Amino acid sequence: MSAVDLRALRGSMEGFCASTLCTCDEEGLPNASMISQVHWVNEDHVALSYQFFNKTRRNLLATRQACVQLFDPSTLAIHRLDLDYVETRTSGPLFETMKAKLAGIASHHGLEKVFRLLGADVFRVVAVEQVQPPSAPPACRSVSLLTAVRACVDDLARCRDFDDLADAVLDGMVRHLGISNAILLMAECDGRLFALGSRGYAVSGIGAEILPGEGVIGIASREGVPIRIGHMSAEYRYGAALGAAARSAGLIAEEPPGVPFPGLGTPHSQIAVPVMAAGRVLGVLFAESDEVMRFDHECEDALLLVATHLGAMMALLREEDAEETPPAHVPAVLPGGGVTVRRYPRDDSLFIGHDYLIKGVAGAILWRLLREHTTTGRTDFTTRELRLDQSLKLPDHAENLDARLVLLRRRLEERGACLQIEKTGRGLFRLVCRCRITLEEVGKADAIEVA
Repeated sequence: MSAVDLRALRGSMEGFCASTLCTCDEEGLPNASMISQVHWVNEDHVALSYQFFNKTRRNLLATRQACVQLFDPSTLAIHRLDLDYVETRTSGPLFETMKAKLAGIASHHGLEKVFRLLGADVFRVVAVEQVQPPSAPPACRSVSLLTAVRACVDDLARCRDFDDLADAVLDGMVRHLGISNAILLMAECDGRLFALGSRGYAVSGIGAEILPGEGVIGIASREGVPIRIGHMSAEYRYGAALGAAARSAGLIAEEPPGVPFPGLGTPHSQIAVPVMAAGRVLGVLFAESDEVMRFDHECEDALLLVATHLGAMMALLREEDAEETPPAHVPAVLPGGGVTVRRYPRDDSLFIGHDYLIKGVAGAILWRLLREHTTTGRTDFTTRELRLDQSLKLPDHAENLDARLVLLRRRLEERGACLQIEKTGRGLFRLVCRCRITLEEVGKADAIEVA
């Protein structure tokens, strides 16, 4: 069967309806069983979910042949695939993708404790036969995905800096792709991700972190592949309210200060697509919905195209080191009350008063700026000096610095803090203080104050 034909059957592989798997033993005695998932791998291969040690498994290992019947719930067409067994994978991108999808299917049917993926069985597709022709027209989309992707790409092409890119991609997901809830996250060197912007939530969640391998976002980043589920799964659910309730009930340990993740409380569909450049994961585009099966394989393809272009634009628009002299000094301390900025050296967490602001490299950057400002009165800085400052332990990739400066500026704006970061030119920015600042490192007796 042609590659185009096999790709066209992906609508039958969404897991909405179970598929029938048939095998024979060495004597030719057939055995049929229901299978949770058929996964499209490429133009010549599919993968089946391996969940149980049973007769089907024994037959497969003995003969290395099988056939599977697919049902398309949209058109009511039925196809049969003749398969040759290739291998079983128990880790890696394919396994993790199928594991996430199976978790969603299991929760939809109330079988979380029954459906456990043991492996992804990869098969070469030998032949495809149409058993029942379509008896219903395929569902029509209200939005042309190709047109929507082109509009998103056009928006990204007009961006002049990293800040514009972050807003353009999120606005495009909402306006052109019709996605109500979306988040852009950037990757740290240690695998963690932090939210740089969001749309559709009561709170922005800017600065919220996702740990390596956590949920669809963490897996998409770690494996460098899209992860998509079409049914609610507690294993892949985010949401600040759920975590807070669990901690208050004593079910989980109290977490260190941080920004709550703004995910939906009861999502029914989620998709996470890695943003990549030169084979390196820069971040993740995440979307979710309270609608079952909201994101199909064509939505995944569309978001992957947008994410790919975003990664290329991030690499293209890396801030160059400023060669010009920073602007003339502008007085930054204005009349107003005073605040204390506290730093916890262990993870560079910064608090304004007793309220958490930010941590990690972004926290280290702000602390470095504040210390120099309180010592010398300086307000204007360059990205070049930050990049060359070994104490900040920045990675080699320029967009990481750009992303952290955007994160820092947005967190300060969101908090309405008396501190602000203003961009003054290419590779230039200004620290604005609108009140008296006292610096205090927790665990140290000394404090520095600027009047």
